[in-house]
Amino acid sequence: MKHVVIIILALFSISSFAQDKEEEQILAHQKANDLVYDANILADNEDYVSAEMEYRKAMSEQPNYTVGAYNLGNSYYKKGIFDEALYRLKQTAKHATTRDEKYRAFHNIGNILMQDKQCKEATEAFKNALRNNPTDNETRYNYALAKECAEQQQEEQDKQDENKDQNEDNKDQEKDQKDQDQDKEDKKDQEDENKDEEPKDDGEKDKKEGEDKKDEEGNPKDEKEDEGKGGEDEKKEQPKPQPGQLSPQQVKNLLEAMNDQEQKVQDKMNAQKTKGERVQTEKDW
Repeated sequence: MKHVVIIILALFSISSFAQDKEEEQILAHQKANDLVYDANILADNEDYVSAEMEYRKAMSEQPNYTVGAYNLGNSYYKKGIFDEALYRLKQTAKHATTRDEKYRAFHNIGNILMQDKQCKEATEAFKNALRNNPTDNETRYNYALAKECAEQQQEEQDKQDENKDQNEDNKDQEKDQKDQDQDKEDKKDQEDENKDEEPKDDGEKDKKEGEDKKDEEGNPKDEKEDEGKGGEDEKKEQPKPQPGQLSPQQVKNLLEAMNDQEQKVQDKMNAQKTKGERVQTEKDW
């Protein structure tokens, strides 16, 4: 009997503790609601600073209370503080327990992203909103706008990437052309340098050869030497008279003597002939 009483008392204590805990949560939730209500009134009166303080108090009473985060996010949105508004609305979507809460959070997230020109991300937000509330026409319309915007941005990005690649290709081609032109200039400079050096070497070579061909008196050395060599060669080439034979000079002298003797005989014969002939004179009339 004693054990039964103890068990009953234990069960009563557990039930009492759970009931107290539930009552505490109800009171916290009610307090949070009151704070959100007061904050909404302040926000409607454009007293956003005081409204933000009340929303934060509501969230401190119940950290996972989505109404406080949602309304605080909307308050930031109305003031144009989009980064903070986006953070609070994402917080709402994460802790939301109903489809309606998720739908409202994602819808406003999409609106904020569109304000920041993040069309692709906004498309996903509106899509999540439609998953929780497919019948909302405003969300469907915003989704179509966001999708079209995202496609345009993608086309512009693709075009920019293409132009960037083209510009890089053009730069590479210009660099290659520049390198080729530089190589041509270097080659031309080298050829000009070689061309300038060649005549100088030839001139010095010709001058040196010319000096080698002249003797001390300035006369061509080779020609003089060639003449001397030629005379010597002629002397060497003349045959020596053999015993019992006349030399060419002796033959020449003999022929000249014979010609003189023959001329003398001829002159004598002509003189005798002229003396014996009669001379015919012209008649006088």
